[in-house]
Amino acid sequence: MTSVCETGRHRTHDVYEAQCPCRAMLDLLANKWSALAIGALEDGPLRFGELRRRLEGVSPKVLTQTLRRLEDHGILDRVVYPSVPLHVEYSLSELGLSAAVPLAAVRDWVERNIDRTPARPQSSTRENNGFTDLK
Repeated sequence: MTSVCETGRHRTHDVYEAQCPCRAMLDLLANKWSALAIGALEDGPLRFGELRRRLEGVSPKVLTQTLRRLEDHGILDRVVYPSVPLHVEYSLSELGLSAAVPLAAVRDWVERNIDRTPARPQSSTRENNGFTDLK
């Protein structure tokens, strides 16, 4: 599916074209930590520590990188309150709120259907044409 570029910077948007700028946004939103951070912020602003506790398993480094990418792409707003120590809050921008809707549907689908997938050990791998794939 293609759409006309509203800004005039590109002729059309087609995520299947190799040079389409949509691919960077798709890559960002398809990232596990991005999708989970956006979901965690659906109910309102959170501080870094609150986000880290909510997103169990994410390292501080990966969370910082994820939040910066989301902010750089206009998905998040970052507000620094001048206090000691600094108080920083992250919230979804208008664009982020619109991205949250389809991501919530994907998260919901995963939670409803995970038990329907074949049960396989997480550490199992198999060789496929010289690449190691998770089973």
